[in-house]
Amino acid sequence: MAHQRLATDDRCVRRPCDRCIEVHRGRVMWFVSRGIPVEFVLPAFPAKSPNTAKVLGATPDMAERLSLQFLCAICDRVRQIYQAGAKIIVCSDGRVFSDLVQIADSNVSCYQAELRAMIDSIGPSSLSLFNLDDEYPGFTHTAMRHMLMGFYGEELELFKQQVHAGGEQLRLYRGITRFLVEDADTPDYQGSRAALQRECRERAYGVIQRSKAWGKLLAQRFPDAVRLSIHPQACGSAKLGIKLVETSDNWLTPWHGTAVDVGGRFMLMKQYEAEAMGADLVYVDGRPSHYMARASEPQSTRPRALVRSGERR
Repeated sequence: MAHQRLATDDRCVRRPCDRCIEVHRGRVMWFVSRGIPVEFVLPAFPAKSPNTAKVLGATPDMAERLSLQFLCAICDRVRQIYQAGAKIIVCSDGRVFSDLVQIADSNVSCYQAELRAMIDSIGPSSLSLFNLDDEYPGFTHTAMRHMLMGFYGEELELFKQQVHAGGEQLRLYRGITRFLVEDADTPDYQGSRAALQRECRERAYGVIQRSKAWGKLLAQRFPDAVRLSIHPQACGSAKLGIKLVETSDNWLTPWHGTAVDVGGRFMLMKQYEAEAMGADLVYVDGRPSHYMARASEPQSTRPRALVRSGERR
């Protein structure tokens, strides 16, 4: 609850919020009463944005590492007061709508493989990874998506009606549309801004439709788990919105941005924002990892030394 990501126009009366707690208390107590780890599911970490002006590349970097370390730390804190602890199942949903967000399935596969290795190195006892490939092994990626929608999909018109009704669905629709426009608005795009927005608005309905189907699959696969979300949630929502890395943008995620070290603490920004402020790119193991903001003193007074385990460019 201390890291809750709330919708900007919907504030709790007090913190911690009794209304928000009550929604999840029953599920938490189901695990506690049995003396087993409290189980959380987090649909997140799909794949890196295809817009290279926002991210450093197609594979996980410091932004993902910080997020996974944060999730692992939450489980450690739970274990300090409840011996059985907690487990978070990261449900990587990139395969669910990769075609709609215009990310190649090969990039999704690479991202998920490296994310799994990162989880194994950070907290395998607390974190695990689940994706559509685990649910439908042996099928083509297109077939996986068809099977998901065949079993759990709802009519697209239903989601359009919900969005037009306003409220939380409209906020979600606007947030997804914004990401789609940003991801597609690359130097290679030759069309008009208006045409791009129209296309992305239509694709946003499909993303919501597939995300809803993915949520139904997860509810069946992990029926007792507490549901987390990387999207801002209204007070008392059935999903608990959670902020993975500090950011001034309530919607920005690790896979749509890059980590920037600003005076010993990390913030999430888009790559072009980090470059605009003159931050130095840091490499770890020969690969771009994150940025380091420059100190306020003149450039000539700053040593060009190693930065933690990487080096600045």
